[in-house]
Amino acid sequence: MIEKRNFSISELSQEFDVTTRSIRFYEDQGLLKPRRRGQTRIFSTKDRVRLKLILRGKRMGFTLAETKELFDLWDETLTGNEKQLLKMLEILEGRRAMLEQQKNDIAQAEMEIDTAETRCREALEELQKKKKQQAPANDEARQTAEHK
Repeated sequence: MIEKRNFSISELSQEFDVTTRSIRFYEDQGLLKPRRRGQTRIFSTKDRVRLKLILRGKRMGFTLAETKELFDLWDETLTGNEKQLLKMLEILEGRRAMLEQQKNDIAQAEMEIDTAETRCREALEELQKKKKQQAPANDEARQTAEHK
């Protein structure tokens, strides 16, 4: 089977389930560099790989600026370099720290919710007890008023 070397914007859009508008935006940001034939964009296998990396980076929380910086470092050489790998490690470290903070924030919020829920349930139980205690007293007062 012969591997396809060129792709239209609609083919990439369908393959990666993104809008053509998103792909054009990535092009405007300098992340993709399709050739042109008149008004038609012709994307290469390199553009296809880059689109896949852009979307993977987004899922991992990378900014488009970070992704562009990594692409630019890659483009400096034919095979990437130490600078690119160090930058990638720096970005991953920052992302991991952010996720850890979010996990801690979520755990704290859950504890606060648990505490609030416990207090509400205790207060509700107290109100219901008082209501039950007042019910017989109200019944007696009503009966006394009816006999008068």
